Amino acid sequence: MFQSQLFTKTQKEAPKDEEAINAKLLIRGGFVDKLMAGVYTFLPLGLIVLKKIENIIRDEMIKAGGQEILMPTLHPKRIWESTGRWEMMDDLYKLKDKSGKDFALGSTHEEVITPLMKKFIISYNDLPKYVFQIQNKFRDEPRAKSGLLRTREFIMKDLYSFHSNEKDMEDYYDEMKVHYKNIFDACGIGRETFITFASGGSFSKYSHEFQTITEAGEDKIFLCEKCKIAVNSEIIDNQNSCPECGNKDLIEKKAIEVGNIFKLKTKFSDSFELKFTDKDGLDKDIIMGCYGIGPARVMGAIIEVHHDENGIIWPKNIAPFQVHLLSLGKNKKSEKVYNSLKKQGIEVLYDDRDDSSAGEKFTEADLIGIPYRAVISEKTGDKIEIKKRCQKDIKLINEKELIKML
Repeated sequence: MFQSQLFTKTQKEAPKDEEAINAKLLIRGGFVDKLMAGVYTFLPLGLIVLKKIENIIRDEMIKAGGQEILMPTLHPKRIWESTGRWEMMDDLYKLKDKSGKDFALGSTHEEVITPLMKKFIISYNDLPKYVFQIQNKFRDEPRAKSGLLRTREFIMKDLYSFHSNEKDMEDYYDEMKVHYKNIFDACGIGRETFITFASGGSFSKYSHEFQTITEAGEDKIFLCEKCKIAVNSEIIDNQNSCPECGNKDLIEKKAIEVGNIFKLKTKFSDSFELKFTDKDGLDKDIIMGCYGIGPARVMGAIIEVHHDENGIIWPKNIAPFQVHLLSLGKNKKSEKVYNSLKKQGIEVLYDDRDDSSAGEKFTEADLIGIPYRAVISEKTGDKIEIKKRCQKDIKLINEKELIKML
């Protein structure tokens, strides 16, 4: 992509109404634009990153046997009344149509997926099944803040699993922990993200969160460094030691929740009479599980972990481009190198602008945070100056070496 053709611009100053580092850097770098509190537009660079995160999640859910669908955002009141959550959920956006009928904007989709699957699951031969979506959701969040970490409109991947018995659900639940680890590893925050015991609410004794340790975190967790698992502060009074090894020397950390998994059991299948016929011809309740990740929240967490005083440092798998090519002064070589990289399938942001100084280009490159910066100028001659965004060392290499490196 030619940087001169981007309709967005970087900003020198951070917006005054944003406190979170992820919001400041995303807005300054031209990745997102704030429409109002808790609602953001994803601009071209930001959308590329978001789609890469979504695709990492999607690929892993397909590996887990998931089949992708897309459910409606607009829900009739009756399905929420079926579970009692029309009145219980205080963050549900409610609206009326012209005829006076009540609807909700989907904040979660158990009320939609359960009656949907009732149409297709009849007998034990139809189980297990795993269905997921990646879709916008809405929550009437009274404290929308922290950039992409706490929003009113957000993107969520939710997978729902349907099982004939609890053991099958438990096995899949444990399998999903591995898939989630793979996702966070691929997104570059695996080392900072820990599976965390949390309250299971009305579903079970425990649920599990995936918490990314960072000073920007609003959650408080207690980490066992022996087992590399944690306990959420909401249940620490009842569980003041590591659930795995009994270690009582837990270390308090701030963290961001980037995913969660729940054993729904028969909570929603009871509400909608979701049953199957077993081998003996008897009707049995279907056991359910639920597994959520917020791609945009992951994006925000990545920036909170990977940045410095100059800007974002994108992990390579989710960076908008692999290399930021800077052309300094008038030279014929830059566009030739750009075309060579493109021909090799290498993702390049080419700063071809004539009206920006070298200093401005270097500053913007650091802010945008693409993994490699390649500079071509009269000074570099027939070589190319290459530097990793996360390092200070600069090397001079030729075009073939650059292609091989990337």
